[in-house]
Amino acid sequence: MPTPATAPHEFDLPIQGMTCASCAGRVERALRQVAGVSAASVNLASERARVLAPEDAADALLQAVEKAGYAVPLQSLELNIDGMTCASCAGRVERALAKVPGVHRASVNLASEKARVETLGALQPADLIAAVQAAGYQARLPESAPASPAAEKIDRERWAIVLALALSLPLVVPMVAGGFGLPWMLPAWVQFALATPVQFILGARFYRSAWSAVRAGAGNMDLLVALGTSAGYGLSLYLWWRAMPGHMPHLYFEASAVVIALVRLGKYLESRAKRQTGDAIRALQALRPERAVRVREGEEEEVAIADLRLGDLLRVKPGERIPVDGEVVEGQSHADEALISGESLPVPKAPGDPVTGGALNGEGRLLVRATALGAESVLARIIRLVEDAQAAKAPIQKLVDRVSEVFVPTVIGIALLTLFGWLLAGAGLEHALINAVSVLVIACPCALGLATPTAIMAGTGVAARHGILIKDAGALEVAYRVTDVAFDKTGTLTSGEPRLIHLAADDETQALALAGALQRGSEHPLAKAVLDACAERGLTLDAVTDSQALAGRGIQGRIGERALALGNRRLLDEQRQAPGALLDAATAWEAEGRTLSWLLELHPQPRLLGLFAFGDSLKPGAAEAIATLRARGIRNHLITGDNRGSARVVADALGIEDVHAEVLPADKAATVASLTAQGRRVAMVGDGLNDAPALAAADVGIAMGGGTDVAMHAAGITLMRGDPRLVPAALEISRRTYEKIRQNLFWAFVYNLVGIPLAAFGVLNPVLAGAAMALSSVSVVSNALLLKTWTPHFEDASR
Repeated sequence: MPTPATAPHEFDLPIQGMTCASCAGRVERALRQVAGVSAASVNLASERARVLAPEDAADALLQAVEKAGYAVPLQSLELNIDGMTCASCAGRVERALAKVPGVHRASVNLASEKARVETLGALQPADLIAAVQAAGYQARLPESAPASPAAEKIDRERWAIVLALALSLPLVVPMVAGGFGLPWMLPAWVQFALATPVQFILGARFYRSAWSAVRAGAGNMDLLVALGTSAGYGLSLYLWWRAMPGHMPHLYFEASAVVIALVRLGKYLESRAKRQTGDAIRALQALRPERAVRVREGEEEEVAIADLRLGDLLRVKPGERIPVDGEVVEGQSHADEALISGESLPVPKAPGDPVTGGALNGEGRLLVRATALGAESVLARIIRLVEDAQAAKAPIQKLVDRVSEVFVPTVIGIALLTLFGWLLAGAGLEHALINAVSVLVIACPCALGLATPTAIMAGTGVAARHGILIKDAGALEVAYRVTDVAFDKTGTLTSGEPRLIHLAADDETQALALAGALQRGSEHPLAKAVLDACAERGLTLDAVTDSQALAGRGIQGRIGERALALGNRRLLDEQRQAPGALLDAATAWEAEGRTLSWLLELHPQPRLLGLFAFGDSLKPGAAEAIATLRARGIRNHLITGDNRGSARVVADALGIEDVHAEVLPADKAATVASLTAQGRRVAMVGDGLNDAPALAAADVGIAMGGGTDVAMHAAGITLMRGDPRLVPAALEISRRTYEKIRQNLFWAFVYNLVGIPLAAFGVLNPVLAGAAMALSSVSVVSNALLLKTWTPHFEDASR
């Protein structure tokens, strides 16, 4: 009998990039070629596609649209998940969310207790929440968090643990006394009275969670605890019931009560430690002011941040946080941007300077014009990047997920084998059951589930605090293996602003003053370099008349009776003047890749007055960054579109081994690809629009602060300030974080691989097993928290 066909699912996909009817036709044809698609219709006006296909065809549909040259934008939704206790829980919630029609991808983070869901088109949060509840857990939108503060919840948990320990302690004392040869035991009814409230009132959470797991056809840590402690409690009742009058058998009420108390204590300590892994996000979110002072027609009014509009003028008083991204219109001050960019020193601010929302204003009153609001602000983008990184899963997590799916059923199977194995070996039911209970209690899927996310949260959090934004966990895994770093030159290793490097003239001071007078008022970068040099020497500049720009050649004007000009070699040739004694200097400086300007007197006596050579200055810290990478065995490359002379000067000054000069923007990615083709792990560092393809082509792209949004989008790591020393620092924190992930996973696996057999062979009693299980999760989280002490080497050295 043929199997009835499954009804096709209707996908409603938004399509980006279509501009005409031929685009719609191309997308439609691409979708119809996907296996299982029974119908596809693309609407150019609404920019949407309706597709009838199997529910599991989502990935194939997305790939078909992308291959056709278009994109399907995914919507992202975040949920807070309550009730998870171990990796098995996280996996079950993830699978439940993934089954909801319209969900493309779901990722659940046990450490942050959040789920990140990517959906194809609009999807009601209620559908996702219902799916989580059906799996036995609770879900809510972040903004619908209960009003009760987290501190109150922690206090309630603390008192519950104190009560559990207080009731369990009298049960433990006789056991300890027996170890010292002092046989003493509480009456059975006293043990029963102390253990019962711990088992069924303070331990009720384990039963509720276990029942939810069983009802959903799965298992979790709470099921193991509930089964183990119930077995110990039930065995005690049985031994008490069948005891001879006047004879007191050994009961195991203390085992079940102490295990529950210790596990709750361990989860409490674990929760407190996990909360610290999210400190970086909370610190960034706390920077957002809720209100601002708006200035309209000279009147000040306090308004909510949500009511502001682009272009609004805002008054910022000394000591206040700057409410939004903007530009200083009036006033001078310093801004403390330490928590945003990692810059430890206050940054001077004057009219025309940009300011970042969330930075702390220093000593001056500022009038700021709003230039970015809400999700487009720098702070919002930083928070979004860090949250995305912390929600992402490292590739190694896939192994953990596969293990967690079968962990609880496997442990229950081992416990049953332990029970029947001891019975077959001739042991009594009491001994066999206690060993089986130890197996159930010591097994800990929590440590496995927390090993990766806690390290990622701690690592990305501390990196963000120092101005290093790591986009995802995949970038972490690649960055620590980097063997080569390729740098762009201008704006990355150099300031990107030319300055006067050399000057040759009979009277250098007079020549500089004349050049400065000619350049005054010009916006040309070389003019700024001349004027900066004049300001450094404190020169007074004469007034210029008849000033005139000479297109493609330079500038000319009159100072008193003298007609002067400043320009390039073309201007020199045009005036039929020879370099003369300055020819050797010009030749040498051109070989260095310098830009040359010639100062000429045109009247009353045509003659050459001087030669100026301009060059880009190295960024402070560039040499230290290259030296640090070289000391770690990492090879450095310079990839630039500048001439070979200019590139060679920078490379020699910094000690860079390999130079790729005169590389067109389109060829930068090919240069990077040629390095990766040699089996090298390459990081590309750049800041400009033309660096984006190379950043994407590298194993990991590193976008320098102050660069373009396109470069930051293409990069796996973004540096919030233009300090080259952050490049080795980013690779270092990636290495440290990945080391913590591997350490945590090693100990989590070893703990279970060693602990479960010891319990099965009767080496551990349930009390020790419970204590070890509680300790395992706490130790994994605590190990990850050691990352919070990390500081970039150059910051540490400066203290």
